[in-house]
Amino acid sequence: MANCSHSDIYSDLPPLPTYQTSLMPSLIPVIPDKLLTVILPIAAYWALSMLFHWIDTMDYFPQYRLHTPAEVSSRNKASRWEVVRDVVVQQAIQTAVGWGLGMTEPDDLIGKEEYDIAVWARRIRIAQRLLPTLLAFVGLDAKGLAKNFNQSHPLLAVFMLGGRSSTLSAASTDPNRFMNQGSDFTAWEKTLARAIYWVIVPAIQYGIAIVVVDAWQYFLHRAMHMNKWMYTTIHSRHHRLYVPYAYGALYNHPLEGLLLDTLGASVAYKLAGMNTRQGMWFFTASTFKTVDDHCGYALPWDPLQHLTSNNAGYHDVHHQSWGIKTNFSQPFFTFWDRALGTVWTGGDVSARYEKARIAAQKKADQGSEKTTITHSNVTDSASQDPRPYQDDKDNATDLASMPLKDQQPFPPAGKAELQAAGSRQQILDDKNGGGPQVLIQEAAEEKEARSLLRREGRRRTASSLSQTDSLRGLKDRVTGSMHGRAGALIGMESNR
Repeated sequence: MANCSHSDIYSDLPPLPTYQTSLMPSLIPVIPDKLLTVILPIAAYWALSMLFHWIDTMDYFPQYRLHTPAEVSSRNKASRWEVVRDVVVQQAIQTAVGWGLGMTEPDDLIGKEEYDIAVWARRIRIAQRLLPTLLAFVGLDAKGLAKNFNQSHPLLAVFMLGGRSSTLSAASTDPNRFMNQGSDFTAWEKTLARAIYWVIVPAIQYGIAIVVVDAWQYFLHRAMHMNKWMYTTIHSRHHRLYVPYAYGALYNHPLEGLLLDTLGASVAYKLAGMNTRQGMWFFTASTFKTVDDHCGYALPWDPLQHLTSNNAGYHDVHHQSWGIKTNFSQPFFTFWDRALGTVWTGGDVSARYEKARIAAQKKADQGSEKTTITHSNVTDSASQDPRPYQDDKDNATDLASMPLKDQQPFPPAGKAELQAAGSRQQILDDKNGGGPQVLIQEAAEEKEARSLLRREGRRRTASSLSQTDSLRGLKDRVTGSMHGRAGALIGMESNR
């Protein structure tokens, strides 16, 4: 078995370049990056929110609305002024924490990039030198393999020899063609090192930040729903918006805003080892996603709504009386909901989603599977494990006294029925948020939505029948006309 000593691995490595650092210029010359890091997410929040508000007020894309404008006014328990006030309070807290976090960070520097890339190139070189030992460990002869590949794939041959082309006499007439030992790195080593430094490492950092913030928000968010005191005292304020809209995304109790959003993103940023500029983009992207998830539209051409299944339709379920104890995941992926069985399983149970679903389906390819707004399948209710909702129906003691007519929409039997019972009981627990009146009002809206769908269905059927009759009459008239002309033509022929 080939042996590779410590001195052999680290000998003849190309030297690292010298460097001199200086402060990284600000993205916007008059605003320091640390200040821009707290300004940009707030600017992004209001810019995207006002875009959706403009769409709302101009009544563009009504076919993709999840709820009607009348529902926004009638079902929400917080005025728009209260929403703006609480969002501004949260953003003030967010700014203070963000500025403090920035002060703990060193200034971003430039000038060391080529040195860091060379360090990665050295690691690549060292990894190559370990390869013959690893091949020998599994019973393969590195020199023999290199000799076989030398003519057809000379670079691969050198790689198998641990990057030492001079150890293979027939490697090339120029033994330094692929490895200039002790003086410089090869072109492919530099290219790979640059890709690692500029692309792979930042991608891993962003990935870590996304995983951390998703986990942080899922478990804390779920705790706020499972603990009655936390829900009624803190989190219920956010759920006074039963019909979400864009600039209500951060309408929270100040303590919730600090714990769930501000600290969650800050911890993710720290654990991912990001610099100030990376944090700026991460915080801004998270803000865009949060606003989009509360926009109230199922837009088929919105890229943020199709990168993952965690979008406006998915999160809207969480704001409804029948789904408030489901779909806790935010802001990026739905992994924790699906892994722990808290995803809504009742399909597009509400008639209010039907108009948006039909419009979205028309935009989809005819061969694609049926579009759903909630990203759930009604058949899942019967097939999925009822945990963690197995006791929710038995514990919904107040709900049992509510008439069935005030418990619409009716979820399918199975897990969705348990989820809806637990969710509605939570609404009844929040007396300050409306309690039974919320269920009564939503049931009335649901009945109106179903009645509207039936009327539209009858109009479409009548219109279709009318068009069919018109086409049939046109066909009869054309056929009669042609028969008459044919007779005349035949008569003309017979008279000849």
